Amino acid sequence: MVQSSKLLSFALAVSACAVPALAGQVQLSDLQLPPSAAGVQATVKQMFVDSYNAYRNYAWGHDDLLPVSASFTDGRNGWGASIIDGMATMYIMGLDDFFEEALNFTQFINFNESQVIETVSIFETTIRYVGGLLSAYELSGKQHQILVDKAKEVADKMAYAWQTDPDQTIPFGEIWFSDNTAVVDTSNIAEAGTLDIEWSRLTLYTGNETYTKLTEGSVRTIANLVTPLPGLAPQGIDPSSNTFVGDYLTWGGGSDSYFEYLIKYPRVTNIDDNLFADTWHAAVDSSISNMARQSTVGNYTYIADWDEGELIHVASHLECFHGGNWIFGGHLLNNQTIIDYGLELVDACWNTYASTTTGIGPEVFYFLANDQWNGNGVPSQDELTFYNEHGFWITSSDYILRPEVLESNFYAWRSTGDTKYLDRAASAVDSLKKYLPQPSGGYAGLNDVDNPSAGFIDDQESFWFAEVLKYLYLTFDDPEHVSLNDYVLNTEGQPFEAPPAKDVYGSGQPAVVAGQFVSKTGLPLPAISPNKYLPSPLPTPTTS
Repeated sequence: MVQSSKLLSFALAVSACAVPALAGQVQLSDLQLPPSAAGVQATVKQMFVDSYNAYRNYAWGHDDLLPVSASFTDGRNGWGASIIDGMATMYIMGLDDFFEEALNFTQFINFNESQVIETVSIFETTIRYVGGLLSAYELSGKQHQILVDKAKEVADKMAYAWQTDPDQTIPFGEIWFSDNTAVVDTSNIAEAGTLDIEWSRLTLYTGNETYTKLTEGSVRTIANLVTPLPGLAPQGIDPSSNTFVGDYLTWGGGSDSYFEYLIKYPRVTNIDDNLFADTWHAAVDSSISNMARQSTVGNYTYIADWDEGELIHVASHLECFHGGNWIFGGHLLNNQTIIDYGLELVDACWNTYASTTTGIGPEVFYFLANDQWNGNGVPSQDELTFYNEHGFWITSSDYILRPEVLESNFYAWRSTGDTKYLDRAASAVDSLKKYLPQPSGGYAGLNDVDNPSAGFIDDQESFWFAEVLKYLYLTFDDPEHVSLNDYVLNTEGQPFEAPPAKDVYGSGQPAVVAGQFVSKTGLPLPAISPNKYLPSPLPTPTTS
């Protein structure tokens, strides 16, 4: 396939980093906020207060508010996800009454059984509950032992996801708490590889190394398997055999946070093993060399999906975390090429917000590039007209309060000090406040970000509190408060204290795993961070 000279030069520059380099600081020193920042920050805080009060009024003790119908849902096993997921944000915002109320609620949660007749997601429960509890424990001065005790309670139940086989290293994704039996099924690398940050913190505060051994072992297994492209593990994984399922490569859902944690885990632990940082380095290098493309309109930089060697020009809101992640990791590797590339990804994702009627970005979108189009979706005339104006077209138009574009924008601001990122965040605040509020006080999603009259999505998921409002608040907060030089945020936006930075992360060389790629075919893949309002994922990966 044709590769632009610009992208090729990026790839060569990344591969050329052959010697260890001193890790840079992620965040600029002496960042200065303009006077207008305080007003925007106050608006974000009020948005939290309003939407959380709506939750308290209509959904207290349940997982999420249904903001349109003023009711509730229990999609995270009924343990009060919005409370636990929002605790760190409450503390950061100085909402002491909310935090104390949440702390009191925590002691009465019974994590030994699901409050609804559903399986428990190892991934979602880890990032929201274990992550939320332990982040709140750290931020509040490590004085509330109940937060550690409750994190341990739920993790001890989830540990049965590894117990099907004595030699099992990758957990199954779902488990029944009623009898501690795992659902024997395929999983994906995001579910299996996004646990080690949270569980290693549990080791830190309990002294039990088993939590780290289990979750770190899962990542080690995946990272040591031969992949179609260096560092880029396929989306699907079979825990029963430690074998990939298919060969679909993406930075989007099903894979996203596996790659995210490859570079965040060494920073939050200062582990001496270079496997994690070097595998992340290899994944970025392979992505730039093989999957990076620029749109024929606007020259926006995207990372295409890869299916059996064929590129699919698709991107998503979920995938838009990658810009911030590349900025973060580029600093740790002291690699300006990766940082610059991350900033381009941030620009492309922000363009999806700037291009819609509401100023909010869509769930899934496609683009055209100067290489062979594989036929996996041809734009209609209306879509082509939109593309010719904006450099992408929308294939799934909904917005379910996702944070990733605002998350990466936050990293870009803290890394560069360029006030355009503040302007973008302020614009997003205006849009969210204009189009999402409901009479209940809650904030609802949109069926169509380019047509607000298409109606609302009746759900206010807990990541609205944990991520969207936290990233916006921190964007306009004192940069030394939760500095990216001192904290690592998990994939749910929960901050964890990081030790003083090492002089180097990784060996300076992308990881290489020798051997022949092996995968299973024809097995189904579960979704990660699923959007229940879509009839099916777009695109649908093949597993041949």
